[in-house]
This record gives sequence, C-alpha cells and structure tokens, in this order.
Amino acid sequence: MKKFLLSTLIFALTFFTGCSDGNAVKPAENPVENEKTSTQETEAVTTKIKITVNGETFDATLDNNPSADAFIKKLPLEVTMTELNGNEKYYRFNENFPSADERVGKISTGDLMLYDSSYVVLFYKDFSTSYSYTRLGRILNSERLEKTLGGGNVKVKFEKF
Repeated sequence: MKKFLLSTLIFALTFFTGCSDGNAVKPAENPVENEKTSTQETEAVTTKIKITVNGETFDATLDNNPSADAFIKKLPLEVTMTELNGNEKYYRFNENFPSADERVGKISTGDLMLYDSSYVVLFYKDFSTSYSYTRLGRILNSERLEKTLGGGNVKVKFEKF
C-alpha cells in the first residue's frame, strides 16, 4: 500500500510540474513598477468630485463602495446643509442609501460620511467620536474648509469633474 501511495504522489508531482505554463505572468523585478501599477489601479477606481461652498471649490475623492456609488448618481446636486455641533454640516435625503456603518473612532477635517443611511455629513473639524458612519470620501484640500463653511447653514454644490 505504501508503494502505491508513493507512486501516486510521484506521478502527481511529475504531472503537475510538467503542466506549468512557461508563459505565466512573472512579478515585476523592479519594485517601483509594482508601486506604479497599484497606484494606477487605485486611481482608476477613485471618483473625483468638486464641492463648492460660498464661491470656494474643494476637490474630493469618493471611496469605491455602494454608498459612494449611490451618492454619485445624485450629482450634480445643490443642497442646503445644516450646521451641527460646531464641527459638521449635514443634509438628509428622503431615501436611504446602501450603508456599511462602522465605528470610525476619529473624524478628520474633510471627511465626507453617510450617517444612518440617509444623512450626508461633511466634517470641518477633527474630533473623536463613538458614532458609526459609512465612509463616502474625503476632501483633499481641506485647509480652509472650516473658515469657508462658517457658522450656520450653508448652500453646498456637489458635482462630478
């Protein structure tokens, strides 16, 4: 029985080794090439939008998820966002978006999130939170966001590039 198992194992190894494809894709020898490829792939799935508030335009990227996909289908969109807690603006849609809420722990200036499946929230200050959100994206040039949003409600325009 041992001879039979050993023979079968040797046959299988020989057979599968002989079936290897000489044209198989080999990893790039240059690590920089790998970095470029993965960066290009990331850029291909990232959707860029612009957000305009009080005449100031901010560039943003949306994540690659069903929530962000549903949001981008609403664009272009101009809404009045309501002030809340001195750190965020929100707008409530009449319908729910797909969501995958998670406790994010920390909010950063420029985060664009979905709360409770129907609230789009734009954060203009950093802070810690115990609330759960679904990430939609992020404003890239958020340095002047707090000053631009100011206090109170504000009209915000979201549009594709």
